[in-house]
Amino acid sequence: MTPAHAAVRYAVLLMAIAPLAYYVFSSAAAWRFFSRERARKLPAFSPPVSILKAVRGVDFATYENYTSFCRQDYPEYEIIFALNDADDPAGALIRRLMQEFPEREIRLLIGAEELGTNRKVNKLARMAAEARYEILALSDGDVRVGRNYLREVVAPFASEKIGAVTSFYAGITENNLWAQIEAAGAASDFFAGVLLADWMEGMRFALGASIVTTKTWLAKIGGFAAIADMLADDYELGRRVAAAGGTVLLSREIVWTLYPAQTFRGFWEHQVRWARTVRLCRPLSYAGLIFTHGLPWALLAFCVAPTKLLGVSYLAAYLILRLTMGWLVGVWGVGDETVRRKPWLIPVRDAINFAVWLASLAGHRIVWGGITYRIDGGRMSPIRGS
Repeated sequence: MTPAHAAVRYAVLLMAIAPLAYYVFSSAAAWRFFSRERARKLPAFSPPVSILKAVRGVDFATYENYTSFCRQDYPEYEIIFALNDADDPAGALIRRLMQEFPEREIRLLIGAEELGTNRKVNKLARMAAEARYEILALSDGDVRVGRNYLREVVAPFASEKIGAVTSFYAGITENNLWAQIEAAGAASDFFAGVLLADWMEGMRFALGASIVTTKTWLAKIGGFAAIADMLADDYELGRRVAAAGGTVLLSREIVWTLYPAQTFRGFWEHQVRWARTVRLCRPLSYAGLIFTHGLPWALLAFCVAPTKLLGVSYLAAYLILRLTMGWLVGVWGVGDETVRRKPWLIPVRDAINFAVWLASLAGHRIVWGGITYRIDGGRMSPIRGS
C-alpha cells in the first residue's frame, strides 16, 4: 500500500468516528434534557390564551386533532381558525366543532391580506391581529395535544425573559411504510440534533408543530409581516425572537402530528424539499450533517479497514450507538410509537436519508402546495406559470 493510500484509509477511519461521537453526545443531551425537565416544577401561571390555527385541507384524523384543543384543562382561551378558501373541506369540520363545543369560543376566518408568498404566515398575521389575548399559541391543523398542553407551554411566560416556547412532536401514522419512515426519522434523528443544539448553544429556533409567543415579542421582531416571504417561518420566528433578546424554551410537553399514507414519490419529494430548505436557510448546519450520517461512514470504514475485525467493529458500533440514540430520544424522550414498535426502520431511514442529502445538494427550487418557488436567502419567490 502506498503512503497516499494509507493516508486516505486512516482519514476515512478517523472521520467515521465523528457520527459515533455525535450519537453519544446526542444521547447524553437527551438524558440531560428529559431527566431535568421531568423533575421541574412549573409556576402556577395561566393567563388567557389565543390559539391560532392556520389550516388547509383534512387528513385521516383531522377532527380528533381539532377536538383536542377544545378539551384543554385551562381556565380561559379562544381558538381562531383561518382558511385560504371558503370551500376548503376543513371548514365543515370547524363548523361542526363549533356546534359540539358551544362552551368554547371558536372563530373561523376566511382569507387574509397577502403580506408575502407564505400563505400560512399571511393567515397567522390576520389571526394575531384579531386575537383577544396577549399570549398566542400557534399550531398546524395536523397537530394533536394533551389536556395539559396549555398549562405546560404557557406557564414559562411567568418570566418576562421567555420569548417563545416550542415543542417536540410524536408521530401518529397511517399503516404505510413511507409515513412510518418519515415519523421514525423525525423522532430518532432530527430531534437528536435539536437536543444537542439546545445543550451546546441554547435554542435559537423553533419547531413548527407548536410555538407559543406573545404579541409583545412579535412586535419586537416586526410581526408576521417580517417573515411572510420565508419558507422556514417556524425556524425564522424562533431565530428572530432569540436575536431580539428573548429566550426560546424547549418544552417537555410533547404534541402529536399526523403522517398520512403517501407514495414513495411523495415521500421523496417531501424529504428533498425539507433537506433543501435546511441547505438554503442554514448552509453551515447543512454541510455539517455529513458528519452525522453514521451508516455510509461505517460502510466505508468497513471497506477500507486493514482487518475484518476492525471493519465489523465500525458496523457494530454504528448499530449499537444509533439504536441507543434512537431509543433514548424517540421512545424514552418523545414517546414515538413508530420507533418503539419498529426500531428496524432507523437504519432503513438512515440509508434513504443519505441519498436525500446528496439529492438536495443542488437546486434552489421547491414545490409547496402545488406551486414552484425559488428560494433565495430563505425567501420564496413563485416561479411564473407554476
